[in-house]
Amino acid sequence: MGLLKFIVILFCVFYFIKIILRFLMPILMRRFLANIQNKFQDKFNQHDQFQKGKSSDEGKVTIEKKYNSTNKRSEGIGEYVDFEEINEK
Repeated sequence: MGLLKFIVILFCVFYFIKIILRFLMPILMRRFLANIQNKFQDKFNQHDQFQKGKSSDEGKVTIEKKYNSTNKRSEGIGEYVDFEEINEK
C-alpha cells in the first residue's frame, strides 16, 4: 500500500509541475528573449555611436615616422644587383 501511495503522489507532483510549467514557460521565455534583444540592441547602439564618431575623421590621412632612416652601407657587402628573367624561345 505504501508503494502505491508513493507512486500516486509522485504522479500528482509530476502532473502538477507539468501544468505549472505550461503557464510559466511562455512568460519565462518572453523575459529571456527580451533580455537578449536588449543586449543586442545595446551592442548595436554602441557600434553605431562608434561609427558616427569615426566618420568625422574619414578621409584624413596621417603618416607617422617612428625612426630616422639613414642609408648605411657596409663596405664588405657589395652592390645590389637587380636580376631580370630571360625568356628563351
